[in-house]
Amino acid sequence: MSERTAFLFPGQGAQKVGMGAELVKNYSIAKDIFQAADEALGFEISKLCFEGPADKLKRTENTQPAILTMSIAAYEILKKKGIQPDMVAGHSLGEYSALVAAGALDFKSAVKLVHKRGQFMEEAVPAGKGAMGAVIGLKRDGVEEVVKEGSQFGTVELANYNTPIQTVISGSKEAVEKTLELAEDAGAKKTVLLNVSGPFHSSLMKPASERLAAELEKVEISQPDLPIIANVTADYVETSDEIKKALIDQLSGSVYWVDTIKQMINDNVNKVIEVGPGRTLKGFMRRIDRSIEALNVRDLSSLDRILQKL
Repeated sequence: MSERTAFLFPGQGAQKVGMGAELVKNYSIAKDIFQAADEALGFEISKLCFEGPADKLKRTENTQPAILTMSIAAYEILKKKGIQPDMVAGHSLGEYSALVAAGALDFKSAVKLVHKRGQFMEEAVPAGKGAMGAVIGLKRDGVEEVVKEGSQFGTVELANYNTPIQTVISGSKEAVEKTLELAEDAGAKKTVLLNVSGPFHSSLMKPASERLAAELEKVEISQPDLPIIANVTADYVETSDEIKKALIDQLSGSVYWVDTIKQMINDNVNKVIEVGPGRTLKGFMRRIDRSIEALNVRDLSSLDRILQKL
């Protein structure tokens, strides 16, 4: 059985002021990626990544291209060093980074697309009307039960299956808050109302899905050079049509992250490298299957550790 490595790309929430600055100082390929992003967007996303301010970087329409750019800069350095994945996946927004890495989407198109995706997501639901919450310490079927019960208060749905005991719910604010209370009554160790600007990965994102679908029609998506697993199906997508459908459905559908990782493990992946800011996915990996080696590249020191190791 051959050893296989997967690259995982993080989603929204991983951003941090200063991200990418060290990589750009030390690697011309990273500098090129940030310059390409600035040109594609018509404003300096690089400056926003390196210097902030944090509140502006945190705006969904900025966060998404910023994380994508940082992730691809780190990916290009690994590639230049001869470290290549056998397959890829990304968490929510990270799916776009995975598509760029797999050669299905060119970087400039991707960065413009996720900038618009961020705008559409921001505009889909009036501020303060939607919410997301994490349920920790309750198994999947338990969360599914409380979501059914919480639906009497409004729209509430399962957004992200992140680990066997961490699930995110999404929907209208009241319904999400009431469902988090129900989850605690059902034995959840902890519930957290998330600091996000909207009810992502719920049916309330349908208006954003429709606008995204129109944008995707203008973008060329080719067959990926690497196996890539989509969030909404936790299965491989191979054709341009399958990829587009997965990206549209993902905005208002669930992210089956646990199932995605299990699919990879079934296909003999025994090492994952999180490529991009933060180390959320590395943390999830530990809770899904500790026997899989999990590394990450988010700055110079983590990059050096990987280069020494591999």
